Amino acid sequence: MATLIRSKISNKLSNAATTVTNKSQAKVSGMFAKLGFQAATDEEGLGFAACDDLDYDHRQGLQMDILKNDEIGGGEIAGEGTLDGDSHYQRDGTGPTPSASKDGGLCSELAGLDKPKITVWEAGWNVTNAIQGMFVLGLPYAILHGGYLGLFLIIFAAVVCCYTGKILISCLYEENEDGQLVRVRDSYVDIANACCAPRFPSLGGHIVNVAQIIELVMTCILYVVVSGNLMYNSFPTLPVSQRSWAIIATAALLPCAFLKNLKAVSKFSLLCTIAHFIINVLVIAYCLSRARDWAWDKVKFYIDVKKFPISIGIIVFSYTSQIFLPSLEGNMQKPSEFHCMMNWTHIAACILKGLFALVAYLTWADETKEVITDNLPSGIRAVVNLFLVSKALLSYPLPFFAAVEVLEKSFFQDGGRAFFPDCYGGDGKLKSWGLSLRCALVVFTMLMAIYVPHFALLMGLTGSLTGAGLCFLLPSLFHLKLLWRKLLWHQVFFDVAIFVIGGICSISGFIHSIEGLVEAYKYNLVD
Repeated sequence: MATLIRSKISNKLSNAATTVTNKSQAKVSGMFAKLGFQAATDEEGLGFAACDDLDYDHRQGLQMDILKNDEIGGGEIAGEGTLDGDSHYQRDGTGPTPSASKDGGLCSELAGLDKPKITVWEAGWNVTNAIQGMFVLGLPYAILHGGYLGLFLIIFAAVVCCYTGKILISCLYEENEDGQLVRVRDSYVDIANACCAPRFPSLGGHIVNVAQIIELVMTCILYVVVSGNLMYNSFPTLPVSQRSWAIIATAALLPCAFLKNLKAVSKFSLLCTIAHFIINVLVIAYCLSRARDWAWDKVKFYIDVKKFPISIGIIVFSYTSQIFLPSLEGNMQKPSEFHCMMNWTHIAACILKGLFALVAYLTWADETKEVITDNLPSGIRAVVNLFLVSKALLSYPLPFFAAVEVLEKSFFQDGGRAFFPDCYGGDGKLKSWGLSLRCALVVFTMLMAIYVPHFALLMGLTGSLTGAGLCFLLPSLFHLKLLWRKLLWHQVFFDVAIFVIGGICSISGFIHSIEGLVEAYKYNLVD
């Protein structure tokens, strides 16, 4: 009992310190938000909400272990060794509930340790992190092949992704006997499983998990690709190829395999924000300095039929945020403000993306490159690209850690249904073969970046494959499946139209992206 009291007091002090730290970081983030710039942690469908959720599991895992030991040991602590660890916690959610413990007083207090709720402004900041960031630098390339239709698609994608985000959240709720909406699901996976029940109760969750893993791993690959590309174009006189720069970048990222939680990673968020702030200022300032030379006549009304589908994937990929929206909405102080938050964040993103893409394209016209910073003069380009590379390297750990978490939960820690043994030992330490798997994932991202060093093609491929599926196809399909009896005719029409359009865009973009990669190898376009 004395050990329990000491651990409880220690946890309260730790939580208080963490709260103060989070508030101070939120103030800094709010300052940048007011200036119109966004943090650059993982803008491709991860967001701070999911990351904070994972980190919270680590911080609160100690209490869960205490409950488990209390039940197993008949009210006695099985050992004090777990109190020193930070990575040993109930990842699979199979531990006892607070009510199952015999120490009613302690359990009631632990049950009251809810996750800290966020305001609507903090939620909007998280969505902004997801839909705006480094990969907007590829949007001018989409305008190159789409012209005014590309600008229209930036607006169209914002409207559709805002709508599908709302209907995805509506799938979390059902009416009770009194006609009130009650939240009965917690995640994208829960929605998918509900749609496939009762015949295949876990099929939908597996599909969503696979799509999420692909998107997270592809995001990591894109970070390595863009790092190698930017360093090669920043120092063209050095006898170092783009592939060699990618290997060097991967060597710097190898310590990510040793991550146990997101505490260390979260410290990089402010650095990413500063780097992105400097990049935006330099690029926009240079474009405005050449406003007199803008080539308005180069913005065309026709499209490049062969390459425009790739641009669709690029645009869709820049708006992906649906995967973490259920967690975000569940952590809001006022979930009723979710729809309003989605509106103004996507309107702001649409305006900023459209203006940035148009201004950058008008500056370089037909010479626009896959990554717009490669168009800058050599002196400015080196400075901007160094900031961009640092941002990419600092952003890499977030999608990497999230991908590792999903893989571990799906294949190694799914209770009795796990395909492989746990990566962690009884003392909570990572086993050697578990560490090898993490290192193998880092090396895999390097190999993909070496053999497929095409930023626009990979971004378009990812957007067409997983982006369109998670943002267009699945939300509309789930909405029709779960709530079709309550939908109005125009809602049914919108859902069917989005599903059809999303399917066409996904298939077309995927095929053309694959063709582009094959053509790149055929004509020896890889350095």
